[in-house]
Amino acid sequence: MELIGMLDSPYVRRVAISLQLLGLRFEHQSVSVFSTFAQFQKINPVVKAPSLICDDGEVLMESTLILEYAEVLAASRKSLMPVGIAARQHALRVIGLALAACEKSVQIVYEQNLRPAEKLHEPWVSRVTGQLIAAIEALESELGRQPFEVTSDTINQAGVTTAVAWHFIQMMLPDVVDAANYPTLRNLSSQAESLAEFKAAPYGSSTYQNGG
Repeated sequence: MELIGMLDSPYVRRVAISLQLLGLRFEHQSVSVFSTFAQFQKINPVVKAPSLICDDGEVLMESTLILEYAEVLAASRKSLMPVGIAARQHALRVIGLALAACEKSVQIVYEQNLRPAEKLHEPWVSRVTGQLIAAIEALESELGRQPFEVTSDTINQAGVTTAVAWHFIQMMLPDVVDAANYPTLRNLSSQAESLAEFKAAPYGSSTYQNGG
């Protein structure tokens, strides 16, 4: 399989880390939807990161759908999703919050970096920022109530997605989300980023280090 997209995207990064944790081999192309648009378009005309080229050449997109496929591939060996209904329900809530935080943070980044300053719509930015903070506060509360086990053998998809989302936000919007206010998320991120699977897919423009 081949993962397409840059690791500065939380969506690409959650897939790269999850594939490793599931024990699935893959290669990685660090292709940008911006600076290398034409190259990406040749792989996937929709130019959507992440994209996953399956072994038969079919291209999947959307990180959650790619991970659903990965879970099926790894089903005989491992899953990052809890089996019990109560545990899975909680994991899905946390994943939803983390993905909402990703979505809102990406919207703010796009507003700040892509839209001309004179065309910035402040009420929209304020609304999205409020949604981002609400998601982060809910995550902090959920983790305080039910902490994750953070090892390569025990971390689940909720832990992966939350850690990746937090790291992305702190890299891109540290002035919007003050890390000092969220010690539980800080601790989760610190533990997760020390894992081999996170180190092999570092945030930024590099390529997955153990691919191939």
